[in-house]
Amino acid sequence: MATLVENVSVWRNARAKLAAKLAPYAAVPLRLIVGGGFLAHGLAKWHRGPEAFSAILHTLGVPSPLLMAWLTIATELLSGIAILIGAFVSLISIPSIILLTVAVFTVHLPYGFSSIKLLGVSNGMAQLGPPDTNAISSTLHPSWRLP
Repeated sequence: MATLVENVSVWRNARAKLAAKLAPYAAVPLRLIVGGGFLAHGLAKWHRGPEAFSAILHTLGVPSPLLMAWLTIATELLSGIAILIGAFVSLISIPSIILLTVAVFTVHLPYGFSSIKLLGVSNGMAQLGPPDTNAISSTLHPSWRLP
């Protein structure tokens, strides 16, 4: 009959083997969340059109709004794909960090982090609406769309 100490030792060894076996997959949930987030935001901006996003950037006072709209969309799409597949993550993280830092300080800190619909910006104030589930759902596969 095994003692408690021997049973604990066997359990720890089995746990260590399992952890070593699963270690290569530890980043998968994080890649799905971060890569999926970048991809979803890029697709939503692409779906509405770069010109619509450019108008919002112009109202926020961003220089060269159309160029910045295209750069933002391209960065979000490429970052999302790269992070999802795990390719060039350290390289793509630099423009991603810059993009997120600008978004936090120009939009999210002044207006919040909730999933509301940004209708536009006028007189330095955001014009907000209800969540746009149709825009989100239109970027998804038909079988995943919201009702």
